[in-house]
Amino acid sequence: MGLAHTSSALSPQGRASAIERLSAADELDLLVIGGGVVGAGTALDSVTRGLSTGLIEQRDFASGTSSRSSKLIHGGLRYLEMLDLTLVREALRERGLLLTRLAPHLVRPVPFLYPLSHHVWERAYVGSGIALYDAMAMSSGLGAGLPRHQHLTRRQALRLMPSLKSSALTGAIQYYDAQVDDARHTMELARTASHYGAHVANRVAAIGFLRQGERVTGVRAIDKLTDREFEIHARQIVNATGVWTDDTQAMVGERGQFHVRASKGIHLVVPKDRIHSSTGLILRTEKSVLFVIPWGRHWIIGTTDTDWSLDKAHPAATRADIDYLLDHVNRVLATPLTHEDVEGVYAGLRPLLAGESESTSKLSREHVVAHSAPGLVVVAGGKYTTYRVMAKDAVDEAVQTFPGKVASSTTDTVPLLGAVGYQATWNQRHTLARTAGLHVARVEHLLRRYGVLTQELLDLVADRPELGEPLDGAEDYLKAEVVYAASHEGALHLTDVLTRRTRISIEAWDRGVSAAPVAADLLAAVLGWDDERTKTEVEIYLGRVEAERVSQTMVDDASADEARRRGPDGTL
Repeated sequence: MGLAHTSSALSPQGRASAIERLSAADELDLLVIGGGVVGAGTALDSVTRGLSTGLIEQRDFASGTSSRSSKLIHGGLRYLEMLDLTLVREALRERGLLLTRLAPHLVRPVPFLYPLSHHVWERAYVGSGIALYDAMAMSSGLGAGLPRHQHLTRRQALRLMPSLKSSALTGAIQYYDAQVDDARHTMELARTASHYGAHVANRVAAIGFLRQGERVTGVRAIDKLTDREFEIHARQIVNATGVWTDDTQAMVGERGQFHVRASKGIHLVVPKDRIHSSTGLILRTEKSVLFVIPWGRHWIIGTTDTDWSLDKAHPAATRADIDYLLDHVNRVLATPLTHEDVEGVYAGLRPLLAGESESTSKLSREHVVAHSAPGLVVVAGGKYTTYRVMAKDAVDEAVQTFPGKVASSTTDTVPLLGAVGYQATWNQRHTLARTAGLHVARVEHLLRRYGVLTQELLDLVADRPELGEPLDGAEDYLKAEVVYAASHEGALHLTDVLTRRTRISIEAWDRGVSAAPVAADLLAAVLGWDDERTKTEVEIYLGRVEAERVSQTMVDDASADEARRRGPDGTL
């Protein structure tokens, strides 16, 4: 039985072809710098308007902020409290689009419990806010069938989450939002852009801009795999480099009208059995909010919100950061979590627009789009959920100077690869499992990651039955997923696979150390590595894990940053 789908692979051969097209003398309509969610979304928006489009990323797709978020697609309750109604309404509409149309295989509903600790007034205050939240979602016409919020007594709340201290709440409200594997979603945006004809290449860095007088006409780029330098010419360039925005602007000598400031947020991953609950949790803290988020056989706990001015490529979590999260979540847990319960830790940087406030948690999450120089558009700020709106606004700004009429954005009606027919395919999962000789739970795992493209994984297993075996050291994943990451999803290094195409680096107790040699051997055949290169890839990954472990024992950012920098190859 086959699945109806079309696909285009981000293969090594496809990357080489994209670089040849990018380096050709032909001028692109639009070149996007930055392969995070906003850059990938901008490339998809541009190419689906009929514009010749390029996308380059100096490291891996989503290797910065876009793989290190709270993995929530949400309106943002705290922005509602700040009366930022426009942002919340916009984000809730985007949530609905992703759940129902654009990426139903990657974005799914998740319930949250909001514990109440005061009588009467708090229930009225919080309840009215969450009621408005639900009403705004419904008014968009994209409520996605999410259940409406419910008011709960203390007993009802404890039935849903027995791990709570009974003294920690007087009652609760349960409401729904959505979650996503951010790195997979960003990669799928890039892959979908490629499918529609964009020239997409990771591990290609912009090292300078081309100018004709005041006008920016292209970039000087370098292929990080071959060290080959080349030029890319484009009518308009979009700088979508997130926390690197100011660095990218510096290459053209333009400071721009705004400054992007980095705020560090860290997250902990703990096993599912450490917290007995059928729902996620949201807590108020003195600075922001803290989430406990269901994540497969794990929980994600986050986040912090602190200023960061050190290494942007590898922000480091400190012991103090970890203690902060544990202390706050333990205030409401009957059985406290300890450092020994923590399987994984990851740190990310939010690109915030500076100038509104000295406190990073109060900085606006609104985005800004501007022509910082003729031929160069900058898009910055915003939040993951509203990436599509940011991308649309960036392309709208870029094409203002184009002669003739350019088509309007269509990305609100363009599903990502794997999305079309997802529900029907999900309904067929038992048949797929029988045909493939896999347990239905395995097929469900694949469908939630690849949607209808799951058939491509099953075809791999049919050709090579050994790829249907679990990956040693990370049994939640099949060996086929490692091979597919390199052959179809643009993975060029072992780190790409263990940290972003899969989440082994934060989900496995040993952070992927035992899976690394097995995965590297599987990748070697696809990427043409010899024994020496395969060994080096494993050593780099193990060194990265060790450096992160050491950094997470340090008491302050400077010490943690220094320890993390000692890890091998800072480009990965």
